[in-house]
Amino acid sequence: MATHSNNQYFVPHGSIYPAIISMGLLSLASGFIFSVATDKNKDLAYLQAPGKWMMSLGFALILFMVFKWMGSIITESLTGQYKKWEDKSFRIGMIVFICSEIAFFAAFFGALFYMRVLSVPELGGYDVDVTLYKDFIGSWPSTGPGGLTVNGEYTPSPLHPMGAWGLPAINTALLLTSGATITWAHWGLIKNNRKQLVVGMAMTVFLGIAFLACQALEYHEAYTEMGLTLSSGAYGASFFMLTGFHGFHVLLGTIMLIVITLRCMKGHFTPEHHFGFEGVAWYWHFVDVVWLGLFVFVYWL
Repeated sequence: MATHSNNQYFVPHGSIYPAIISMGLLSLASGFIFSVATDKNKDLAYLQAPGKWMMSLGFALILFMVFKWMGSIITESLTGQYKKWEDKSFRIGMIVFICSEIAFFAAFFGALFYMRVLSVPELGGYDVDVTLYKDFIGSWPSTGPGGLTVNGEYTPSPLHPMGAWGLPAINTALLLTSGATITWAHWGLIKNNRKQLVVGMAMTVFLGIAFLACQALEYHEAYTEMGLTLSSGAYGASFFMLTGFHGFHVLLGTIMLIVITLRCMKGHFTPEHHFGFEGVAWYWHFVDVVWLGLFVFVYWL
């Protein structure tokens, strides 16, 4: 492990971690492509099984490397390798990362706006003798031409959107509460109140897991009872892409919260030096804000 003086920026020794995690990403992406490309192509069916194995191997490599890499960073932090320069660069890096995440979700919200306000009404306004989509109805939520498949049976009935005041409202309350509990935990850390810190973090982890459980129930209801799937036209695609990616971010955030909670229990952070805690807290607040946008524009309006 590299060392440095107070006037020198810390630069670690070369590592094989980037090469291994790149191999994991390549294996995961290639396996996914093989699995998707062979779903409806019988000539490539022999690639489906290897594709699933490649996905599993890639995911395992990525997960292993994340734990190893983060473990190295924690060790460097605890051994005093990070000074003011490194702390400042970490903060700038986290801000840039969150800005990239904002752009990521902004693209999906923009796609939702385009479909709902512009493209769907325009397609629905075409003359029935001209358009290729003779059964298309230009209203939201749109399933595209035709009806839905519910429990394996086709039905021409219109799609009923996911209501806002059931599980989505509960999930909103869970995430808003979790934002308060992690802030309370942060106050405990600043005051060096370890009990308040650990209890607040444990509550935040519990609320994150509860959110994921409610979203799993919501997806099960959508698929089995409402016929709402990823292939259910523009509404189904936008609904699952937006809520699914957000759920993935909640999952990652919950894993990070668990790690930070274990570190808090071991006394790794001090009131003066705790950017590892702050970075995860920033990320979690970002996840909360994105969910409020989802609740308003996907569920409520």
